[in-house]
Amino acid sequence: MRWQITEPDPEALRNLLRELGLSPLLARLLVLRGMAQPQVAERFLKPSLDHLHDPFLMADMRAAVDRLQRAIARNEKILIYGDYDVDGTMAVVVLQTALRARGAHVDAHIPNRFGEGYGMQAAVMERAAAEGYRVVLSVDTGIREFEALARGRELELDCIVTDHHLPGDELPKACAILNPRRADCPYPEKSLSGVGVAFKLVQGLLGPSLAPPQLQSYLKVACLGTIADVVPLVGENRVIARFGLQGLSQPSQAGLAALLEVSDLTGKPVTTGDVAFRLAPRINAAGRMQDARAVIDLLTTADRSLARRIAEELNDLNYDRQKAEDRILQEILAVVEKDPSRVERYSLVFAGEGWHRGVIGIVAQRVVERFYRPALVLGIEDGMAVGSGRSIRGFHLHDALTSAADLFDRFGGHAQAAGFSLPASKLPELETRLEDYARRTLAPADLEPSLRIDSEVSLEEMDWKTYQDLRRLEPCGSGNPGPLFAAREVMLDAPPRIVKEKHLKLRVRQGAAIFDAMGWKMAPLGAALRTGDRVDLAFQLDANNYRGETNLQLILRDIQPRRE
Repeated sequence: MRWQITEPDPEALRNLLRELGLSPLLARLLVLRGMAQPQVAERFLKPSLDHLHDPFLMADMRAAVDRLQRAIARNEKILIYGDYDVDGTMAVVVLQTALRARGAHVDAHIPNRFGEGYGMQAAVMERAAAEGYRVVLSVDTGIREFEALARGRELELDCIVTDHHLPGDELPKACAILNPRRADCPYPEKSLSGVGVAFKLVQGLLGPSLAPPQLQSYLKVACLGTIADVVPLVGENRVIARFGLQGLSQPSQAGLAALLEVSDLTGKPVTTGDVAFRLAPRINAAGRMQDARAVIDLLTTADRSLARRIAEELNDLNYDRQKAEDRILQEILAVVEKDPSRVERYSLVFAGEGWHRGVIGIVAQRVVERFYRPALVLGIEDGMAVGSGRSIRGFHLHDALTSAADLFDRFGGHAQAAGFSLPASKLPELETRLEDYARRTLAPADLEPSLRIDSEVSLEEMDWKTYQDLRRLEPCGSGNPGPLFAAREVMLDAPPRIVKEKHLKLRVRQGAAIFDAMGWKMAPLGAALRTGDRVDLAFQLDANNYRGETNLQLILRDIQPRRE
């Protein structure tokens, strides 16, 4: 990888050091993350529940709350129209819990990925009207669902949209549309997740009755969708994530406790990495492999034995998901092995009969990580191809698909991810047009993965005081990446070890400092390393607890041999 080391503005750095008395490294990291003003930096370092904005700053919030209150007073039936990913299911849980706490007659519809696909369907609105529902409340969807919402309007359903995706030039007709990305919405936090918007509606609905303990309970769920949906963890999202993660370490709800248990997180502090790589995959597995309804049941039941059974089922489904994902990836790698020139293209398209539609998005991400090209992965069934795409920095995937819009039956997404369907017979033309678009848009340098290094350091600086300083930046994630450092001329102090056939473990030395260094999925690099070699490392500093003893370790992001 290319390493890019950006230097902070020296005057801003001196200002933070002078005004806040921070360590030089922490001040540098804050400036590099856009927190150059002392007031902004201090607010970032000391998040508070008081930093949550007034929900009624959001356009249409009053109309949405008033309509729901009337429905509750009249005992009208309310249907939450959900989605099957983590963000969507957590939004359903948050709103269903709040509405039932107010005595509402509320149910939820969770679309089936395989039978309905993404988005709202007019047929569901028709069933809702026939079954006597009076209000339909969408979560994590709706901002572009003109047809379904128009049908709901015809059926005299009052539709409330809560969504965070980018609106089009026009808004659909609805009783209320809560979306901070509306052009006319003054709400200050524009990058909320779907569950974040749902949480704001809960705040508006419950008002003063939402005391801190209840607020913390909702934040536990809201933080799962916020982190899983990879929205920037700054501003209000940082508050949601920070206090939600704190609450997850002491779960009171049966389903959360069971989910943490099967994820081997009981009694441990929960991090953004734990949510992204342990909890979210298990939650997502239901919608990817079967039916996401199980997630709602898990997080709303008080029955601990039922919760345990559902959590174990999700754990099993996640294992099945991993196997399905690995099978498809191995088929793709076999194609590349037969035709290595394929990955010299500027874009990649892979399709296969019977590839599981629930995992193709994850496979597309793994293809991007391996080859650093925009990638589409499609499963073909009965002459139709259903696909998912992932992108690289500097390539807007939704714009690329829009340039070939005439090929698709349906498509949607954003800069980094998209979903779509089209007749399989059109795949060759899609591949050609995507490649043409990529070559017009990307330069060769764009196809070289790069790392943004925060600072060059000596390993002797990486002590417990530094680690505690770095923890003040947590929770880290999108928009607030974990600090990444470079250390030069580090010596390998022992032979490399391969862990579980995938991971690389090194013992490294620089001066008086000796560290264990773990490289996840870096096992292939071990063959070229020998004791006594000197290398440059890109790494993050972490604490590892093993058999009751906690030590600092390095999490490797890249290893580069020294060029003499």
